[in-house]
Amino acid sequence: MTIKECVKKYSSLLKNTTHIPNKEVEILILHILQKNVIWLHLNYNETFDKEKELEKLVKKRATDYPLEYLTNKASFYGEIFEVATNVLIPRPETELLVEQAVEILKDIPNPRVIEIGTGSGIISVMLAKLIKNIKIVAVDINDDALTLASKNAKKHEVEDKITFIKSDLYENVDKEEFIMTISNPPYIANNYKLPKNVEFEPRNALFGGEIGDELLKVIIEQTYKKDIPYLLCEMGYDQKRPLGEYFKKFNIENYSFYKDYSKFDRGFVIKFKKENKNV
Repeated sequence: MTIKECVKKYSSLLKNTTHIPNKEVEILILHILQKNVIWLHLNYNETFDKEKELEKLVKKRATDYPLEYLTNKASFYGEIFEVATNVLIPRPETELLVEQAVEILKDIPNPRVIEIGTGSGIISVMLAKLIKNIKIVAVDINDDALTLASKNAKKHEVEDKITFIKSDLYENVDKEEFIMTISNPPYIANNYKLPKNVEFEPRNALFGGEIGDELLKVIIEQTYKKDIPYLLCEMGYDQKRPLGEYFKKFNIENYSFYKDYSKFDRGFVIKFKKENKNV
């Protein structure tokens, strides 16, 4: 059977799983063969002799198992990152969080940044690639995440700019002056029914409490108390109003919310005033 015939045959198994079944079968074939898209188009009519391996992957994908966990890869900000089970899969919307940070950091000499909940390391790695002379402390409570993030930092040759630490928020971070905290924390309400494909991802990277914004509020409060000027966080689409009310507890110079690619509210940027007091 040729590659073209395999794509046609197995894409039919994915028509209820994805809106791009042909493309996903091609991705799985490339993963199996460790080839690129150019090779695929040049060899579309060649014989494919690993059909059994492909069938196994396609059938698993047909259960809504994430494609990224099958290939151990995800695209983010135009770069390829390794992903692994038990670590949150990168989302395109998080690119907007990186863009918000770059806009602030590009004019600050030798910035020091802390990322809370680094996951696969995509935010810290991209900031390290985009900002000259940056130093980052990236923390997570998940050992698998820290191992993966470190691997991605090495892959992208920025490991000298990032220090990875196992820490619950700021708990194990030495006292030092940071210009910014950035985070894509869990912010989904505990009773929210996840799409089937998302159920395969780690719950502690998704659910933020009974309401969903509890961890976000802890991050805001702790960042304020540590006198870190900037805080940038991703958030849930329905959290703008309650978080806007919560901001009133703090001495804030200015803040703004931004929307994602689907025009949903997706994150915020806070600049605290320097004369912080304990809340």
